[in-house]
Amino acid sequence: MSKIDFAKMGGLIPAIIQDHETNEVLMVAFMDEKTLSSTLETGKTWFFSRSRNKYWMKGEESGNTQDVVEVLTDCDYDSVVIKVKQNGPAACHTGNRSCFYTRWENGQWVEHSNPLFDPEEVYKK
Repeated sequence: MSKIDFAKMGGLIPAIIQDHETNEVLMVAFMDEKTLSSTLETGKTWFFSRSRNKYWMKGEESGNTQDVVEVLTDCDYDSVVIKVKQNGPAACHTGNRSCFYTRWENGQWVEHSNPLFDPEEVYKK
């Protein structure tokens, strides 16, 4: 783990999360040394939330956890791709399978949202 250059990116590196079978990009989050270490040790994905300024394990509230299958880094050692088995129907907090459901079409962003769960019900906000 010492090869990962957290300092270059201000202490956080981007983590691209992919379905290990389909390679579908499920989400992008940020990791620091502690969350990458926790991910490697536990086999579950851990991240640092910049908006909430806290550590979190994917699925700790929703139950939609991720089992780590493979971890790769890029040639500069400043980002990671984590291939996972997605437990539960969705990786996105909006209830969608992937966070990437909005597409640029004909000069505008168009949502192709198909929630698999109701976030209001799951997160009780």
